[in-house]
Amino acid sequence: MYARIIVDITHEKLDRTFEYRVPEELADQLSVGTEVWIPFGSANKERKGYIVGFSGSCEYDPGKVKDILRISEEGTGLEARLVALAAWMKEHYGGTMIQALKTVLPVKKRTGIRRKRYIRRLVSASEGEQLLEEFLHKNQKARARLMAALLDDEVIDWELLTRKLNITASVIQALEKREILKIQTEQVYRNPLEGKKVCQEEKQVSYTPEQEEAIRIFRQEYEHGIRKTYLIYGITGSGKTEVYMEMIRQVVRSGRQAIVLIPEIALTYQTVMRFYQKFGDRVSIMNSRLSDGERYDQMERARKGELDVMIGPRSALFTPFPNLGLIVIDEEHESSYKSEQIPRFHARETAGKRAELEGASVVLGSATPSLEARYRAELGEYTMFTLKNRAGAGNLPRVYVADLREELKNGNRSILSDRLRQLIEDRLKKHEQIMLFLNRRGYSGFLACRSCGYVVKCPHCDVSLAAHRNGILKCHYCGYEQREIKVCPECGSSHITGFRAGTQQIEDIVAKEFPEARVLRMDLDTTREKDGHEKILAAFANEEADILIGTQMIVKGHDFPNVTLVGVLAADLSLYAGDFRSGERTFQLLVQAAGRAGRGQKPGEVVIQTYSPEHYCIVTAAKQDYDSFYEEEMRYRSLMGYPPAEHLLAVLLTGEDDELVGKGSHYLAEYAILMERRREEAAGEEQECRSIEIIGPASPYVGKVGDIYRRVIYMKSEQEAALIWLKDRMEQYIEINSGYQKIRVQFDFNPMNGF
Repeated sequence: MYARIIVDITHEKLDRTFEYRVPEELADQLSVGTEVWIPFGSANKERKGYIVGFSGSCEYDPGKVKDILRISEEGTGLEARLVALAAWMKEHYGGTMIQALKTVLPVKKRTGIRRKRYIRRLVSASEGEQLLEEFLHKNQKARARLMAALLDDEVIDWELLTRKLNITASVIQALEKREILKIQTEQVYRNPLEGKKVCQEEKQVSYTPEQEEAIRIFRQEYEHGIRKTYLIYGITGSGKTEVYMEMIRQVVRSGRQAIVLIPEIALTYQTVMRFYQKFGDRVSIMNSRLSDGERYDQMERARKGELDVMIGPRSALFTPFPNLGLIVIDEEHESSYKSEQIPRFHARETAGKRAELEGASVVLGSATPSLEARYRAELGEYTMFTLKNRAGAGNLPRVYVADLREELKNGNRSILSDRLRQLIEDRLKKHEQIMLFLNRRGYSGFLACRSCGYVVKCPHCDVSLAAHRNGILKCHYCGYEQREIKVCPECGSSHITGFRAGTQQIEDIVAKEFPEARVLRMDLDTTREKDGHEKILAAFANEEADILIGTQMIVKGHDFPNVTLVGVLAADLSLYAGDFRSGERTFQLLVQAAGRAGRGQKPGEVVIQTYSPEHYCIVTAAKQDYDSFYEEEMRYRSLMGYPPAEHLLAVLLTGEDDELVGKGSHYLAEYAILMERRREEAAGEEQECRSIEIIGPASPYVGKVGDIYRRVIYMKSEQEAALIWLKDRMEQYIEINSGYQKIRVQFDFNPMNGF
């Protein structure tokens, strides 16, 4: 038996594994993630390594392969658990072990280390006074100033002495030689929250009965050693964050740490400030806007136990806390929790596995839970808490649906409906704030009729056909295509087109119609610089603007008490994206957007503008009726065999040679069909073996990006294990066929964003 071992896992040159022979006496004690000692290099220097896999054969000359020396006594430590997590990710999401390790492990990079120097007095106070008299008698003024300062404070900052007291390094070193003082140096970690305006006054919280019940059950089960996954389904403004914080307080009191995942960098500042009030400077953040030095320092602070809570997007999940007790995933339905890099892991499932390895709990929270989370709660895999009432005096806003077909009939060709325009005028007179949300998420160039609302769909997959520049409408699930139409087949109107508006155009329209309004715009262009989100949100929170215009980043988790009107300008853009999740995403976005209105004492109103007011996603979102939406959407998913009713595996092939990519995808699909037949034959009639449906290959929505051609194959099955088995077979097939050396293959289980 041979073991594949990664050496020095925290070094930035993490690029290969080494093979070692497993001694017979250790064979039953080793597993993936075990930390071992091995002889390394020509000098056989003893080094630590981590087992990442096993094999019955060796790729090298067996005579030259060295033996594992022994198991490390610290083999159950943090790194071992993270290596085991990486191995699980590799198996469940594809890719290589090295790719999984680089995702999971905090890699050491060459960053400038900050150090701070101190001066510590070594002599007693009485000896110091005698020395002070000596220096004064000898007219050694600098030494006297230094001694006097050290008599006031036993430890003094180097910068204070050299800059404020004008004491030179030579004077300090002279007293160090006489062992009067000692120069001490310590590493100072960068703190991304340094200099932020933080109100440390903690507000008294009064919990609703629903909040108290969730907190009570969590506390009781945690104290009794019960670790599980909880789903908090709470309407917008119901106080989910307060419940998270009380759960975290319970975990921190027990000497353990917590990770809080949030979907957007834009949410970081407001979220951190709330947690800072509870946990002080033992809270930090992790996101892509930090420098390499800041990121590495936060990892080191966490590893050394200097932090209790880490807040950040998906990557914060791998914070190296030594005694992790809780992982919170806020807005768990968000697609940003799915990685778009190999391995294409989902934070929800990966958090569950890490919690299992660490002996921790997981809390998922959302006003619009993902169908996957709700489905698992129905199966009993998750414990669900429901918060049906808003915390405080706030009520849910009143929601209006504006039919844009009627607006067109009445001669209104503007992006603003008559009702929305009237309500904006009213709010500006009352000096209340407005948010205008342009729903561009999932926009894929579908065609819709502005007169009757008809959308051109695939007859086989019930998703919209995507419009391409060559005049072809395509389905990116099955490959069906047809010519672009110029006249609506339902009503005969020639007003059949795609939507072509952006946030800048909306800003121009609003400025023209309401010249007195102060307008802020929040999108990728206005938030590119560091702290860009923070500055815009802070300005709006301080009521320096009347109207905030933006895409989905403005409607998630923010709490502005003076916002009493939210306008959703184009609900249909995500509703008819060429993706089976488009209905779910639209419902979630609309409910989240509506939830921004009326969070303070003043009542809120929402206008949803749509060409499809009768669509169940729009109807249920307007009523904020999640349960009815879930039932309707699950019927559709079950009928079509989409997650969570069944599991879906997408295989994406990309390469520079279009013909080679096409041929490679065809052969891989044929091989998958062959393997599936063999699997069914091996199972026989006695064993239950549900078939895998294989669809494609087809071109995804964007068939070519940067001269890289793309194909995708979809595979459906009720059994996740069957898809993992087939993925393993395909990986082996790719490895032994040289034609795939020029093709990149990615596996994506239950894709969130499609290809």
